Amino acid sequence: MGGTSRIIGAVCAGLVVLSLSGCAQRYRTHGYAPTQAELDSIEVGLDTRDTVRVIIGDPVVTGVVADQAWFYVKSEFLDYAWRAPQETGRTVVGILFDERGRVANIETYGIEDGQVVALSRRVSDSGTTGVGLLQQIIGNVGNFNPLGALGGDEGI
Repeated sequence: MGGTSRIIGAVCAGLVVLSLSGCAQRYRTHGYAPTQAELDSIEVGLDTRDTVRVIIGDPVVTGVVADQAWFYVKSEFLDYAWRAPQETGRTVVGILFDERGRVANIETYGIEDGQVVALSRRVSDSGTTGVGLLQQIIGNVGNFNPLGALGGDEGI
């Protein structure tokens, strides 16, 4: 009987340790931003897109107009138990190119430089406000033209 209680005690202790391990803090990193040493090796006015690609790799995002800017974005998050992840750090590196394709400027931004951007939510109007399903079906009965569906005369 003493062996059974030891096994039950060991299983209970294992379950407690396993359940508490879910409460541990965990840090996650998403994306990539070059280090300051890598950025220091890029020479403004001399390096081109190709040499920047060799030094620090391809960008995460490129500029919208004529590929005039490359952006590298890295975010750091803290996960703790059941809580929503909290962003603890963000680094955005922008490398701007001139019309010849040479580096014109290098800028680095942190999470403290960020601003909340209100996204526009554009939703198409369905045109069925206040109309039920049966009203929609019955309302379309007279609008159906079987010849039009078969590629026939549209004017009937």
